[in-house]
Amino acid sequence: HGSKIFISSGEHDLTENIIHIVLARLPDAPQGTRGISLFIVPKILPNDDGSLGERNGVTCPSIEHKMGINASATCVLNFDGAKAWLIGEPHKGLEAMFTFMNTARIGTAVQGLAHAELSFQGALPYAKERRSMRALSGKKDPDKVADTLMEHADVRRMLFNQKAVAEGGRAMIYFAAQYADHMVNGIMEKDDAKYEKYDDKLGFFTPILKGFLTEMGLEAANHGMQVFGGHGYIREHGMEQIVRDARIATLYEGTTGIQALDLLGRKVLLMTRGGCVREFTGQIARFAAEHLRSKHLRGFALTLGRYATQWNVLTVRLMLMARKDRDVVSAASHHFLMYSGFVMMGYFWALQAAVAQQKLDDGTGAQTEDFYRAKLATAEFYFDHMLPRAKSHAASMTKPSASLLSLDSEHFSF
Repeated sequence: HGSKIFISSGEHDLTENIIHIVLARLPDAPQGTRGISLFIVPKILPNDDGSLGERNGVTCPSIEHKMGINASATCVLNFDGAKAWLIGEPHKGLEAMFTFMNTARIGTAVQGLAHAELSFQGALPYAKERRSMRALSGKKDPDKVADTLMEHADVRRMLFNQKAVAEGGRAMIYFAAQYADHMVNGIMEKDDAKYEKYDDKLGFFTPILKGFLTEMGLEAANHGMQVFGGHGYIREHGMEQIVRDARIATLYEGTTGIQALDLLGRKVLLMTRGGCVREFTGQIARFAAEHLRSKHLRGFALTLGRYATQWNVLTVRLMLMARKDRDVVSAASHHFLMYSGFVMMGYFWALQAAVAQQKLDDGTGAQTEDFYRAKLATAEFYFDHMLPRAKSHAASMTKPSASLLSLDSEHFSF
């Protein structure tokens, strides 16, 4: 019995039956989250022979009218004495549901980079064709009435941003997928230690991937619309739809704020006491040490080495501050997540730059030289124009929570 809201594809005509996964309480359940169990609730009850029988007590009274993703019906569901089957152990449904949630959060992170990629694929051809003004450095196409948008540095800034988010995010996702593969291998090999090791590693990545990549995907989608100017605001080119569709990615499967609290409050401070940060920054430090003498990669290595050190220092500072001011965890969490995302993506861009430089140096990338040179150029853009944004997040996260809480609720008005 009860109702659920915001259920994606909770009702549709694409299949004969729909199987709902539902959190609910058994009659003897204890209060609080410890009393929640997980159930399978089919739309149509199966007969003993597997054929479809009677309609179950679950109905869709309405669908939500949303800002975007209108091809996906987001439903309200009512359960009136619906028959259900228990999944797992009684009263441990929330723990089981997080298996779904964490998978969905990584899937949503993929949506973030996909929004950046799709918007980039729309904006780049337009910027190469659309002409407006002359380049500040002089005419590039003197025979034409104006130069293309590609000749303006500000437009290139937005295009590079989209490219950096899409390709940097893809590298982050692929790396996380390796952790997931190791987890599966641990299950197949019945090696609990291996499974738990990589589950912890992926657990650290998950809120960063979900929170950072969806925020940056939305930013990149906005850049794509901006490249089009006024034409991006009308529906003819489809750029505004990407923005509307991208907006939900920062909200569902846990808002960015929830991801930030999970990262800093649970994964970093509570569960590992900074251990997950130390472990990952150890990887960054090893990369930095390996490439310090490379004339092409030395700049990347030095910069990453400094950020790896700072990431650990910030973590320790927040641990100490939280002892006296518990609200600092909530106040700092968004900045900590975004800082983590910028530095993590910087590491993966440096990895790509290292591979690209090696391919160019040994000649194995001769047939795709332009591809590898573009990788190096994008990495340089990221380190020059995007990674420095981590510094502002670092400055903000270590400020006390007093300025956020100094105004009483009744005086917080308009």
